Amino acid sequence: MDYDLILVGVGGQGVISLSEIVTEVACQQGIPVNFYPIKGMAQRGGFVKAQIRLGRKVTGPNIPQKGAELVIAMERSEALKAVRFIKPGGDFLLFGYVWAPAAVMLGEASYPTLEQVLVQVQEAGGRMHYLDPASLPLYEGTSVPTNIFVLGVAVGHTGLGEVLDPSGVARIVQTRWARGMERNLFAFQAGLEAQPSEGHEVHGG
Repeated sequence: MDYDLILVGVGGQGVISLSEIVTEVACQQGIPVNFYPIKGMAQRGGFVKAQIRLGRKVTGPNIPQKGAELVIAMERSEALKAVRFIKPGGDFLLFGYVWAPAAVMLGEASYPTLEQVLVQVQEAGGRMHYLDPASLPLYEGTSVPTNIFVLGVAVGHTGLGEVLDPSGVARIVQTRWARGMERNLFAFQAGLEAQPSEGHEVHGG
C-alpha cells in the first residue's frame, strides 16, 4: 500500500532520527521507501521537516497538499504549517511542545493556541492525536527521548502501525544506538501503550 508521512519540528527534537528509523524498518520489510529530509537553521530551534513516501517504486519527492496519510508534528507552531498536507481521514499526531521565538517572548508577536491547531486539523478532515509534553514518561527519573516516544505512539495509534511491523521497529530502536538501549526501548513501549487525547478531548491555550 502507498503511505505518505510528513514530519515537522525544530532542531534538537530528533525529527530526522525518527524518520531514519521509519525508513530503515521499511527497507528491512522490503517496502519501497523514499526519504527526503529538509533542515532549516542548523541549530536548536531551527525548522526541520522530513517527507517519507512508502510503497511507491517511482515517485516525486514532494507530498502534495492533502496527500499525507500521517502528519507528525513535534512543535505547535510548526504543526500549523503542516496541516495543509493532511489527507481527509488521515492521522495528525501532535506533540504539543512550544518553542517561542524571541518576538513572541517579547510580546511582539502571537503564538498559535492549541485550539487553533485543533480547529484547522478538524477543518482539513484530519484525526487529531494530541500528546501533552507534561505527560512524557520518565525512565530512572529522566524524561525519555521524545522522538522515540512519539514514534511508539505513531505505530500504536495511527495507520503507520498497519504498514510497519511494531516488533521490527522495536528491534531497530533497541540496536540503533550503542548506549541507552533499555531507555530507548522503554520510550518506544511507553508510546505504544500511551493514550493520546483525541480531537474532542483536546483543550488548552
